[in-house]
Amino acid sequence: MKIGVIGTNWITDSLIEASNDVDNVSIEAVCSRSQKKGQAFANKYGIANVYTSVKEMCTSGKIDGVYIASPNAVHHEQTIQCLEAGIAVLCEKPLTATYTMAEKMVQASRQNGVLLMEAMKSTVMPNFKRTQELLPSLGTVRQYSAHYGQYSSRYDKFKEGIIENAFKPEYANGSLMDLGVYTLYPLVALFGMPEEVKAISTNLHTGVDGQGMVLLSYGEMDAVITFSKITNSYLPSEISGEKAALHISRISSPDSVMRITKEGGQEDLSVTQSKAPMAYELEEFARAYENGQIESAINTHELSLNVVALMQTIRQQLGIVYPMDQKES
Repeated sequence: MKIGVIGTNWITDSLIEASNDVDNVSIEAVCSRSQKKGQAFANKYGIANVYTSVKEMCTSGKIDGVYIASPNAVHHEQTIQCLEAGIAVLCEKPLTATYTMAEKMVQASRQNGVLLMEAMKSTVMPNFKRTQELLPSLGTVRQYSAHYGQYSSRYDKFKEGIIENAFKPEYANGSLMDLGVYTLYPLVALFGMPEEVKAISTNLHTGVDGQGMVLLSYGEMDAVITFSKITNSYLPSEISGEKAALHISRISSPDSVMRITKEGGQEDLSVTQSKAPMAYELEEFARAYENGQIESAINTHELSLNVVALMQTIRQQLGIVYPMDQKES
């Protein structure tokens, strides 16, 4: 599968490096608003084709699919443009910021019969599948807790009055969108949508959240998630049942799973992951494409829509409003 990339940031670096672990995928093109920046990026990885227009790249005949790693606020328009051109899309999480826009993206996929998949790596990794397999051994599941705190390299500049894109609402950024999504996506994948949501946050003067916490009720099960771009967190994530609990090393990229019984026994039940984390999402994307699917069997359209809806509900409680929200009102 020949893939073009939109965006030349660190996450695109990670994807290209991960592509070396996937036999049937090659990176053939890069699209950047700046020809100079795009060419420099292409030279770095030996990419043959450089474009400054998404349309030009999609109609070039050089690619089968595209990986979108542009700002959250433009995911929807770039995705729809690619899908309408017949180009499969692997779109970085979060898919977009509003349910209305997410619906339009999914509708474009279905109407054009073209693959759309959200690039959430954790749910396609072997140790997430292992977690799913082990859930029945926990007995009745009562609690889920997941944490992702990563002090932003841009926060020091923020405190000095230099505001970069990571903290600008016009890019639909903030800790919920950038990090909280990693804690919510597995929750919805495993347990579906909650019955009740209560959220709090520490909001920054630019209008985005620096950190937050959400309590979610599932009736007989409760969940708590925390996320932060202004502190680091070193906690594992945990799923607790009446018989045992699972400790998951990193909810964003699970590489180990430990089961702890109520009697105190501990057992490492991890499976070996020999590839770069993002290689697994590339494999799933290529597999779905080769099978002629319009959605992944794992990161489904329904899952993406539910997570967007849940995040929008949380944002409303946090008082986080993006310019793109106003376009829908």
